[in-house]
Amino acid sequence: MRTFSIFSSLCLIGLVLFSSCTKEETPTPRPLTRVQVLSVPFSTRGSHTFFSFKDSTAVTVADSASAKWDFAIRFARIIVNSQSSGPGNAGVIMQDGIFSNITSAPLTGYSYDTTATRLAIKDGSWYDYNPRTHAFIPKAGKVFIFRTANGINYAKMQLLAVDYAPFTGPVPTTLLYKFEYTYQPGNGNSFQ
Repeated sequence: MRTFSIFSSLCLIGLVLFSSCTKEETPTPRPLTRVQVLSVPFSTRGSHTFFSFKDSTAVTVADSASAKWDFAIRFARIIVNSQSSGPGNAGVIMQDGIFSNITSAPLTGYSYDTTATRLAIKDGSWYDYNPRTHAFIPKAGKVFIFRTANGINYAKMQLLAVDYAPFTGPVPTTLLYKFEYTYQPGNGNSFQ
């Protein structure tokens, strides 16, 4: 009887110790919010400047035929990595609203670059052009919501400014696109 009692006590202690050990849970990645400046050549010809939300960096032209980038800019033209513009599954929705008030990405309703002239982001839809100062002024309240090129992650972005980089010649050589974005690195569509 005493052996049974010791065995029961040891089993009880083992059960308590085993139940107190919990499997470490992998934390859900938090959305990342950043302000970025992207240098874009002042030209309507040549290559686009490609950007990856995941890596928060410009992507080389050598990787332009991959899903390593989400959107690209050439002068005032913005393309997304989908269909006619790239092999990715990126899509975009341009939504009117306040950047901080958009707390999640829609699951459907995204536009794609279906042809070279039918782009998801239409020229002039996001900016006003001042012919006197030659300035591109982002329209207030325009928020881009992206499904990224991998088809899994989401980002929201607002353009803050488009400025000319300092130049000494007769015309500028570089545009500086300043934008804020929130990237969701996890599998969800929440920006909170």
